[in-house]
Amino acid sequence: MGTLTASLVLMRWELVSAVMMFMASTLKVKCRQTSHNGMAFIFTGIGIGMSCWFVTGLLGITLSMDNLLNFWHITKDVFVDVMSHTPADYPMP
Repeated sequence: MGTLTASLVLMRWELVSAVMMFMASTLKVKCRQTSHNGMAFIFTGIGIGMSCWFVTGLLGITLSMDNLLNFWHITKDVFVDVMSHTPADYPMP
């Protein structure tokens, strides 16, 4: 019993996201059948968000503000570096 409890505690967020993916998929199909395309689009977005949450949870990736700020600074530095190598007379479309 303790093993089952421990596994449920450790996998709670993955289980919640898996259930949410299933519910979003089911509701999307129901909305498509009844021609509620706007709601189906919303449920598709929820399903994609839940699948991303599921994968990040399984891989152990934490989406904290520190990690997001670090990603933003690296992206900015790479953009500035790439733009500094662009010729000044680069043709504009």
